[in-house]
Amino acid sequence: MMTWRIVPVILTVLGLTLASAAQAQKGRIYNTVKTKLAAGQQVVGGTITTSDPDIYCSMANSGFDFLWIEMQHSPLNYEQVARMIWACKDAPAIPFIRVPDATEGDIQKATDIGALGIIVPMVDDVKKAEDAVTFAKYPPIGKRSQGGGQYRAVWGADYRQTANDNIMVVAMIESPLGVAVVDQIAAVEGVDVVFAASTDLASFSGFKQGEPKYEAMVTKIHDATLKAGRVLAGPVAWKGRPERPDFRFFQGPGETALIRVGAQTALKRGEGGEGGRRGVAPTEGAQP
Repeated sequence: MMTWRIVPVILTVLGLTLASAAQAQKGRIYNTVKTKLAAGQQVVGGTITTSDPDIYCSMANSGFDFLWIEMQHSPLNYEQVARMIWACKDAPAIPFIRVPDATEGDIQKATDIGALGIIVPMVDDVKKAEDAVTFAKYPPIGKRSQGGGQYRAVWGADYRQTANDNIMVVAMIESPLGVAVVDQIAAVEGVDVVFAASTDLASFSGFKQGEPKYEAMVTKIHDATLKAGRVLAGPVAWKGRPERPDFRFFQGPGETALIRVGAQTALKRGEGGEGGRRGVAPTEGAQP
């Protein structure tokens, strides 16, 4: 009789153990961009082209969900970006890097310094999307080398076990060639976000936003991305626009635009002091 009474207890404990093991195997999620998107929310990233850690930290703590660190169209190098990420490793904004290309070297360096998002430009064929996933993910999913770097100090001692669940891959569709195969690109396992690159679509196609042929390209990207169950991305100017439904991942302005707007706002309204009280000069050193 005692044996039969113990059996349910053993089964319960075994079930809880297996559930805990499954959860541990899945790993913890510290990429808040991923959790917000999974919850159906929108995310916006400010664009960084400077190597100044103070500017980086200011933007990383200003309310952006992530920072779009621009290494395709800037002279930034990985040592500079590593210093910025380290300077504000506890900031709310998650570091995403737009790499120059989907090469093993670029993606390896970007992930080693702590990027949790890899933004790949000019995805015109399926292989480039597959390469991005391969080089961003550890085995058994990809072929990322273990190597060294500051990733463990930034994201925790269990980084090797959790990185594959946290690193995101963003594929940018910038030309008619990419649009033609966007359904295949979006279907690549490991691609999380598909980005409709607004200005480059116009540049490579010769069609302007609002023209039927341009809008047909955006519609094809929209439909293929949602069909594949991926997140649809675009410029922040498209955020909340009724003619651009379902976009949830946005590239925001860069630091020069933000400084300009901030300066204009400060000159127009007068900068407030501590607690936002107008007419009270801020105490030096009190700003975050």
